[in-house]
Amino acid sequence: MSRSRLHTPRVRASFAVAAAGAMFVGAVVITIAKDVETAPVKKKLSGEQLYAINCARCHAERYPTEWTKGEWKTLMTHMRVRANLPAKQSEEILKYLQENCGTNP
Repeated sequence: MSRSRLHTPRVRASFAVAAAGAMFVGAVVITIAKDVETAPVKKKLSGEQLYAINCARCHAERYPTEWTKGEWKTLMTHMRVRANLPAKQSEEILKYLQENCGTNP
């Protein structure tokens, strides 16, 4: 009687190694997926916080009441480029400054 090639010890060992490898990969994928689900959510900073963090890097902070809405818009346009601020952060800072500014011309 001849044995089938699929039933030799070497082939059975190969299948066992392949099955173990597949289970390991599956466990890694499940672990990675679990870590992604529990990753901390980034907290969105307010315009006031962004102003304090970014503007104080280079100079003393100014009070929002020192300039008008229009002046803050001009200043923020300039400072966004100088400080290399992302658009969303710049918009949040400008919103904070304009909501708390002096007069409203």
